[in-house]
Amino acid sequence: MQQQEKKGFFRGLMDKLSGTDAVETAPVSAEVSPTPVEEGRVMGTKEKPGFFERLKSGLKKTKDGLVGRIDALVLGKKTIDADTLEELEEILITSDIGVKTTIELIRTLEQRLGRNELKDGEALRGALKEEILARLTTHHGNFEIGCHKPFVLLVIGVNGVGKTTTIGKLASRFSASGSKVLLAAADTFRAAAAEQLIEWGRRSGVDVIRHKEGADPSAVVFDACKAAVARNVDILIVDTAGRLHTKVNLMEEMKKIRRVIDREIPGAPHETLLVLDAATGQNAISQVRLFKETAAVTGLALTKLDGTAKGGIVVAVSHEFALPVRYIGVGESIEDLRDFDPQEFTDALFQE
Repeated sequence: MQQQEKKGFFRGLMDKLSGTDAVETAPVSAEVSPTPVEEGRVMGTKEKPGFFERLKSGLKKTKDGLVGRIDALVLGKKTIDADTLEELEEILITSDIGVKTTIELIRTLEQRLGRNELKDGEALRGALKEEILARLTTHHGNFEIGCHKPFVLLVIGVNGVGKTTTIGKLASRFSASGSKVLLAAADTFRAAAAEQLIEWGRRSGVDVIRHKEGADPSAVVFDACKAAVARNVDILIVDTAGRLHTKVNLMEEMKKIRRVIDREIPGAPHETLLVLDAATGQNAISQVRLFKETAAVTGLALTKLDGTAKGGIVVAVSHEFALPVRYIGVGESIEDLRDFDPQEFTDALFQE
């Protein structure tokens, strides 16, 4: 390990002396240390609960803050009136369902009340669950990775949302399923971003294309696209810089990256995944609006749902912007980043 570090230092020194931007493919260690989850299996410790149970546990704060308040309002009510719906509206808005989505939900419930479908609190609760599920299902869909080779996944998002970690977890999942994966460290502005990605690549047995810190992100992407084609890669995942929604020049850089990808792999990127921190609540809506306008977002990943009562934002961002939620994160381990399932999500929220 020390020899590798010395070699990396010497090579970096030579790059600085020569003024070149050397392309680096991060070495993959043949000996991968087990993650904590893997160690649990190796040591025979107590198995983790199934994902649905972990999902319920991860959504507990949201359930308490949203469904718990709804239950306190409606359960036991023998009749539902306009005042009840008005109180429900306030709960939904303050639970980050979003004003636009909340207004639509309440109007739909008012129509059902007018048709005498909401005779008591239980019926109202069931109807609300149905309406939330319907809105999540409308735009739901999974990647169509098999239709393109290499399939290019461009990942964007502001600093601190868990973007690079999400990329690492996706790389691990895709690699474990038999796909040949390559990562591009195009976030050349954030200190140690490439190192973080390389560590994920090491754990997953996945190569990383990188340049030195501060290099042109488009140059990294160019080399990554060339490598992906030459190596017959199945999936190329591109990490990008983080403050794009507030920096006009970096938004222009994003457009340049997309042009480079499309030139080298026509039709790519095939998916532009925006990573959001669910705990930011309504700020996530602002991020989706700005990124969708400039970066052609096609799907969403919401992280850190286990640490927030603001999980209602999942409904808001998907419905308001007509975008599918591809992934949700409800924990730290690789297994806790999962394909989003609208039925599973609503069941976890509303189940006793």
